[in-house]
Amino acid sequence: MTPVDQGEIMAGRGSDPDFVEALARGLDILSCFGERRPRMTLTEVAAATGLARPTARRLLLTLRELGYVRADDGAFALTPQVLRLGMSYVGALGLWDIARPHLEGLVAQTGESSSMSQLDGSDIVYVARVSVPKIITLRVEIGTRFPAARTSQGKVLLAALPPDTLHETLSRPSRAGLPPFLPRDPAELEEELLTVRARGWALADEELAPGIRSVAAPVRDGTGQVRAAMNVTVHAAETSVDVLVGEHLPRLLRTAGDVSAEWALWQSRPHTEVRADPVTPIRSSRQ
Repeated sequence: MTPVDQGEIMAGRGSDPDFVEALARGLDILSCFGERRPRMTLTEVAAATGLARPTARRLLLTLRELGYVRADDGAFALTPQVLRLGMSYVGALGLWDIARPHLEGLVAQTGESSSMSQLDGSDIVYVARVSVPKIITLRVEIGTRFPAARTSQGKVLLAALPPDTLHETLSRPSRAGLPPFLPRDPAELEEELLTVRARGWALADEELAPGIRSVAAPVRDGTGQVRAAMNVTVHAAETSVDVLVGEHLPRLLRTAGDVSAEWALWQSRPHTEVRADPVTPIRSSRQ
């Protein structure tokens, strides 16, 4: 991937006078690491981000000081502390605490992996997952990105967008880092999304990768807006579309409805935090 290509998937540069370029460059550094490039030299990082070597070096050393990267044998790698950035977001939503027992229950019923994702640009990003040990062609974990239009969860999330927002979202380049797909006919995709919106679920049959078949349903917040999607993923050689839709989908729809209901209750809870006044130590005196 050339620096120009990589630059296309990095955070866009803002025009606001308060925009902090150094912060954006630091995020570019974190974003250039991935499954295919878990360890990178200074030269590789500079090339991937389009930054000058001295700038990349200062940013890497700053991130190392903060604990987000480590240096080993002349190469840099992310540390687990990076997970705190994403998990803070998920935790603030309350999604994981609510969804976890439901995902586990769904997996126990189906014997298949289940995940939740949210939309970020034209990609989905996995925010929760309960998996079973099966061989699949793509590795999935928290934070994994896939092009939304090629996944069942992505179709559910795209179908919930207003038309103007949908067109703008699909015009953004994917940041999933996967080989480019053949573009879908916009009219065909729009027609499919209309169907998804009407029936309340979506199917992706080996559209993301050979052997991967999934069905997804929406997860709504307290206002009824679709904020996430939940899926069941199967291996195409083991599970037919009829079984996926006829047996797994009804369980998925019930589970997604339960998660939506609990999330709505969680969001409506009367809850606030106040800073406690410092406790004044009690002094004893002897007469």
